[in-house]
Amino acid sequence: MTNSADVLIRNNVKVMGEGSKTLLLAHGFGCDQNMWRFLTPELAKHFTIVLFDYVGSGASDISQYNKSRYGQLEGYAEDVIDICDALQLTDAILVGHSVSSIIGAIAAIQKPELFSKLIMVCPSPCFLNFPPEYLGGFEKEDLQELLNLMDKNYIGWANYLAPLVMGTTHSDDLIGELSGSFCSTDPVIAKNFAEATFLSDYRHLLKQINQPSLILQSENDALAATAVGEFMASEIKHSELNIIAADGHCLHMTHPEAITRSIIEYVK
Repeated sequence: MTNSADVLIRNNVKVMGEGSKTLLLAHGFGCDQNMWRFLTPELAKHFTIVLFDYVGSGASDISQYNKSRYGQLEGYAEDVIDICDALQLTDAILVGHSVSSIIGAIAAIQKPELFSKLIMVCPSPCFLNFPPEYLGGFEKEDLQELLNLMDKNYIGWANYLAPLVMGTTHSDDLIGELSGSFCSTDPVIAKNFAEATFLSDYRHLLKQINQPSLILQSENDALAATAVGEFMASEIKHSELNIIAADGHCLHMTHPEAITRSIIEYVK
């Protein structure tokens, strides 16, 4: 059993706000807790907010990184469970961006008492195409090529992926920030997380989610089309799909007011 204080240091956990309900904000691949900063001032007026970095991301304790644990999303779900245990959380609301929606779902299925609701920002259970029944958006060869680029030219990979993820219509500052965040992650760790994210298929898990779930999808997202959101809403028992008129895969950064409003309405 990991010591609570060690977990809080390991995952760079920060707690703010005063509310009776707790939101656990889980960042996406290649990001860190700083990506939530446009939401936290308003959310902290209503809720207690828990921010953290996965091991290997942001200001986490990289010495705790273990390639086999973090070779699949279940390892990241263990981080989420450890943090909840360290803070003695139950009935929290998990807000996950992108892959963290699925990481959060894994944690919520393993320990249902931890979460009363799930909020998924631009989620996808699988980025791969399995025609005709499911189109995740990418052929396996294309993803493999993207992952190979990480080995060959990591900076080039970051500069290619960042505008695709953020949405090219958004400011150079935000695109630059995401690219910088990718570049500040250890390339070996990033590659391991990328493979766990982009080559996995967690569609089978969706039917096991019992918590009410809100899916916030972007109308125009190069990584997760609206059809992916519709598929998830059809598979998760108690789910609502909210498609936001927006571009890109980082709605919490590009459209923070809409996301903040959706979270407050859904949780209250």
